Amino acid sequence: MDDVTIVGPVDADAELDRLAARYRKAGGLGIQVLNMVGGQAENLLEKLPDSVSENLVGATEKALHAAMKAAASSRGAVPDQKAWVNTAVATAMGAAGGFAGLPGALVELPATTTLLMRSIQGAAHENGFDPSARSVEFDCVRVFNSAGPLEKDDGADFAFFATRMTLTGPAMHKLIAAVAPRLATALGQKLAAQSVPVLGAVAGATTNMVYTRYYQEVAHVHFGLRRLAINADIPPAQVLEQFRKRMQQPARRS
Repeated sequence: MDDVTIVGPVDADAELDRLAARYRKAGGLGIQVLNMVGGQAENLLEKLPDSVSENLVGATEKALHAAMKAAASSRGAVPDQKAWVNTAVATAMGAAGGFAGLPGALVELPATTTLLMRSIQGAAHENGFDPSARSVEFDCVRVFNSAGPLEKDDGADFAFFATRMTLTGPAMHKLIAAVAPRLATALGQKLAAQSVPVLGAVAGATTNMVYTRYYQEVAHVHFGLRRLAINADIPPAQVLEQFRKRMQQPARRS
């Protein structure tokens, strides 16, 4: 059962305001800094070996499939960790991968993708959903389709809240194939930033730290909206529309 437990009366407006603030926070200073790094990394992308750049989308698809299996199978042995623990581990992994330059970064990339997937699954579980449910698995992949850390996000892109596809194995393959190109762009810039030995350790640590924080926040928003629709008994499309309107408005000052 992937539905959340129905709770008492829900203040939908207050919850929408909270989730909108959280979504804006996800695109805060860390993302702005990483966007600057990403802009510089675009020049480095041209210097990546053809064997890497030409196969990046395919490698990303494989990494997502592997991450889904590894993250799901690890849940029985390793409990979900707090957000700061996930961020610390990812930061250390990025530093280790970047220290060895591109070869190390290529080895580290699938592991980081798996850690990000586990973090997203953890956010789903924290919001009351079963990460092993097929519909939740779909949503976990969709989180990766949000505007990534190395891509400008004006708050208007909610493609990952799209209407759920038929929940079949082939549909999951199609979803991952659709998500992979966008994620590959961000991961390619990450690889480029890590391609310089030693100095790449700093880039790897920084990018992994920001990536992990970003996707954890986006996942909480995603599953928070889904939970709100259930608990407040509001059609998901209506919840999304109300959320979209809030994101189009100037941020409220506290």
